[in-house]
Amino acid sequence: MSRPVAPGVHAVVHASTNCYLVESDDGLTFVDAGLPRSWAAADAAVTATGRGWDDVRAIVLTHGHFDHLGFAARAHAEHGVDVWVHRRDEAIVHRPYTYRPGRARLLYPLTHPRSVPHLTAMTAAGALRVRGVPDVRLFDDDDVLPVPGGLRVVATPGHTDGHCSLHLPDRDVIFTGDGLVTLDPYTGRTGPRIVARAGTKDRRTAVASLRQMAATEASIVLPGHGAPWTDGIRSAAQRAEQAGAA
Repeated sequence: MSRPVAPGVHAVVHASTNCYLVESDDGLTFVDAGLPRSWAAADAAVTATGRGWDDVRAIVLTHGHFDHLGFAARAHAEHGVDVWVHRRDEAIVHRPYTYRPGRARLLYPLTHPRSVPHLTAMTAAGALRVRGVPDVRLFDDDDVLPVPGGLRVVATPGHTDGHCSLHLPDRDVIFTGDGLVTLDPYTGRTGPRIVARAGTKDRRTAVASLRQMAATEASIVLPGHGAPWTDGIRSAAQRAEQAGAA
């Protein structure tokens, strides 16, 4: 399903995972690409704008993990959509299952049973069958991307080496990817937090990166998992730092 969450921004929510469609006069941009079976919801979101895939100029990834890369290869192959990623995550986008998390994830469904519905839904949505994207466009810290919406890159490593948040200053929005979520699919816990070590490479760096998000002063926080947070990024970052990571 898709729904408006900010001016000209639509959340596409499927299998406990979010991606976002940004409208602009010069076209459409997806922030992240969900899971492979999120394609139908993404297609419906594009259609709902009154436009088509020819108007989708870019998919900009907050990071290269499989649950944010899902339909990127298909969009690139079928519609020529450019896929953008921070250069430090390029290798993961080419080969989505090559990264190492901070803690082995196999026991999480046993120790955190509330994760089971979320992880099951993600698996059913194609989490184990995500295709890499061989041809990507790269960006660096602090870049303003030449895509509809003019997203500004805020370096927020820790979840992955190249994880970034994406800031839309004119709409008072920050996309936090998995650097700050309001649902941790590995534990089932809700509220602002960083993702468990099962998905986060370096917890200490991830916590430090919350300050970079907070510095944007954005009012609307749109995470990779969970509901939007509308009480401002500073309060979300503070709560996430207090919550830590499992």
